[in-house]
Amino acid sequence: MEQAAYDVIIIGGGPAGLGAALYTGRDRLKTLVIERFLPGGQIGNTNRIENYPGVAETDGPGLMATMQKQAEGFGAEIKTMAEVTRLEKRHDGLIAVHCDSTVLLARAVILAPGSSYRKLGIPGETEFRNAGAGVSYCGTCDAPFFRGKDVVSIGGGNTAIEETLHLVKYAKKVTLIHRRAEFRAEKILVEELLAKAKETGTNLLIRYHTIVTAIQGQGKVQSVHLKDLKTGEEEDYPCDGAFIFVGTEPNTQFLKGFVDLTKHGFIRVECAYLRTSVPGVFAAGDCRIAATMQLVTAVADGVNAAMQIKQYFRDPNWWTTPVTDMIQYSGW
Repeated sequence: MEQAAYDVIIIGGGPAGLGAALYTGRDRLKTLVIERFLPGGQIGNTNRIENYPGVAETDGPGLMATMQKQAEGFGAEIKTMAEVTRLEKRHDGLIAVHCDSTVLLARAVILAPGSSYRKLGIPGETEFRNAGAGVSYCGTCDAPFFRGKDVVSIGGGNTAIEETLHLVKYAKKVTLIHRRAEFRAEKILVEELLAKAKETGTNLLIRYHTIVTAIQGQGKVQSVHLKDLKTGEEEDYPCDGAFIFVGTEPNTQFLKGFVDLTKHGFIRVECAYLRTSVPGVFAAGDCRIAATMQLVTAVADGVNAAMQIKQYFRDPNWWTTPVTDMIQYSGW
C-alpha cells in the first residue's frame, strides 16, 4: 500500500534523527521519523550525561524525551516500533521507503539508524549494562563516573587503546585485557600505551593472551572472571567496572545495494555535506564513515543534514557540485 509523499523521512529516532527532525519541522517540511524501537537510540540507556554542552548534568531518557517533544512540537511525526526493510529511488525522483507492509514516499531521506556496540556475549554483560551498574562501552562518556576506582578495559584496537589511555586519567587502576600477544592498533598508539604502562607508579596494567568469560557482582560489577589462553588458568579478578571496546556495528543491513557502504557497513558520505551516493539521501550520526560516536556530534550531524536538504530542494543540481567548488557555488 502506497501513501502520500513526505518532504523528509528520517530513518532512526536517536540523537541524529531527532536533531534533524527538529530542524526540518521548524522549516515547515512535512517530516516523518521512523524508529524501530522507541526514540532515543543508545543514549536512551545512559543514566548520566555530563558532557553535553550547555547542560551541566542530565540523563539519556530525559534528554531524548525533551528532544522528541521539541521535534513533535514543530510538526514532526514519529512512527515507533516500525521496521524499514529497504529503500529505492524512483524514476520520478521520489524515494520509496518500504516500512512493514507500507511504502512511504519522500522527496529526501536522512539515514540515521545509528550503530550498536559489539558485545562480548558473556554472562553478566547485559545485567550490568550501564555505567551505574558497571559495564560501559564508552570511556569518553563514562570515565569520570569511575574516578578513584579499579576498572578493566577489554580490546586491542585503536578505540580500545585510546579509551584506555583516557580511563587512566580517572581510575585508580586500569587493567587492559587483550586476547593476543600483540595489539592490532596503530603503532603510534601502541607505543604510547606501552610507554604509559612502563612509567614508575603507573596505574595501568596489561594482561596479554587473556579473555573475560563473565562479569560478576551483586547489583553492580564486583569482579570479572579471567582465563589465560596460554596456561588455561582461571581467576576472579576484582574490579568496579568493565569497559568493553571490541568495535561497533552500524545498523545498515537494510541499506545493502541502495547506498555505498564500506566493507564494515558504514555509509560513505561527503563528510562536509553528508551526501550519500544516492541523490536526495543523506546520512547522519554513528552510521556514517568518520563518525566520532558522541552525542553532541550525532545531533550536529542531524542538524547539518537538515540544513543541506534545504539546499537540495532549492536546486537538485547542487548534488553533483564537487565539494571543492562549494564556495563558488551560486546557490549559496
